Amino acid sequence: MTTNPRTLEFQRFGADGRAGGAARKPRRWRPVLAGTVLALLAGCGDQALLTVADGTGPRPVLPAPAKTLLPTVHIAPATGWPAGATPVAAPGLRVNAFASGLDHPRWLMVLPDGDVLVAETNAPTRPDDAKGLKGWVAGLVMKRAGAAVPSANRITLLRDADGDGVAEQRSVLLDGLNSPFGMALVGNDLYVADTDAVLRFPYTRGETRITAPGQRVVALPAGPINHHWTKNLVASADGTKLFVGVGSNSNVAENGMAAEQGRAAIWEVDTRTGAHRVFASGLRNPNGMAWEPTTHALWTVVNERDELGSDLVPDYLTSVRDGGFYGWPYSYFGPHLDQRVQPQRPDLVARALVPDYALGPHTASLGLASSAGNRLPPAFADGMFVGQHGSWNRRPFSGYKVIFVPFAGGRPSGAPVDVLTGFLDAKGNAQGRPVGVAIDKRGALLVADDVGNTIWRVTAAP
Repeated sequence: MTTNPRTLEFQRFGADGRAGGAARKPRRWRPVLAGTVLALLAGCGDQALLTVADGTGPRPVLPAPAKTLLPTVHIAPATGWPAGATPVAAPGLRVNAFASGLDHPRWLMVLPDGDVLVAETNAPTRPDDAKGLKGWVAGLVMKRAGAAVPSANRITLLRDADGDGVAEQRSVLLDGLNSPFGMALVGNDLYVADTDAVLRFPYTRGETRITAPGQRVVALPAGPINHHWTKNLVASADGTKLFVGVGSNSNVAENGMAAEQGRAAIWEVDTRTGAHRVFASGLRNPNGMAWEPTTHALWTVVNERDELGSDLVPDYLTSVRDGGFYGWPYSYFGPHLDQRVQPQRPDLVARALVPDYALGPHTASLGLASSAGNRLPPAFADGMFVGQHGSWNRRPFSGYKVIFVPFAGGRPSGAPVDVLTGFLDAKGNAQGRPVGVAIDKRGALLVADDVGNTIWRVTAAP
């Protein structure tokens, strides 16, 4: 699912996509019309001719774009987990619910004392991202996929005081935020990336509630479109810089390049002054970021573009070069032109970097965590864990799992390994959708599941 959710409600938008129906009573024809539209869309689009594995690795297969009357729409309806059900852990691993009953948990951060912070969040109000028929249909798609719930706008603290692998204490650390996502701790300063700004809060080790107001460090691109609303951040080793991921304001610049100012990029921000610059650009939606411990290079996972068919374009994992340009919107995987974007920029395409490692088309690879410090079996000692939220525009589905990309010498080395699967049931329903991943204080892998409303904890089997 590489295009970000547009959170519409039938009660708020009519069939023509215009706002203003909030006070009106729900009309019986609207669900019928919505079901009809989704049924029609389900019969349109293309079928993948390649496997996900074909679109994975350092040299993915990149076929010609598929031309269809309408984009491929193939939705896994969100159902949640039946009582007692869990994802399926790979051999040698086991999984349990670290915390459940959360409200759309998307992102994770582990504090030095072992407490776990969870961003319970969803998209903000974006009136101009829902205009017209296309916006209305996108709202139907996202609602069916479980992505249209209101944002809780809070950071919740989870504590496993007795060390049994289940958080028995839960408290609201921060609330009243604006679609919060990324978090980073530098000394006694907790940084939170709201959708429109990076905020700084004073933090004292062990506290369960912060009441001090946040101080704005830097404003981030937002506004009435705010297509890719999630803003992630990581701190440099010395704490002097934050690196902030800012996704594009469209699929392929259909709103014009003026709407993309400062977007599709990773920013470098001075933590003291808020001064910032674009560190790398041409990254459609750089979501997860992590430091590779051998080379100390910054790595990111990126959601690539839609509407070129089920086999294009693979999402990817890549190291991030200072000043690097990665192609969006003009090209993908280096020189492969996207003919929909006019006028083209051959000067930029000529220097577009080829990503290091493809992660399969439309897998919606969002979460990223270095394996450093984990206590899983030796096969997971060196590499990156990736949370794949899952497709809504590929037939058959892709993603809906957590994978591990092995590394050697600071680079990807070998095929990805499934870590958690089973998020889709036998009927193609989404019982859960993995997003953020993190290594906890005792070396377990934590996975945020925003449809199952659970944080899963993966450990070595006894």
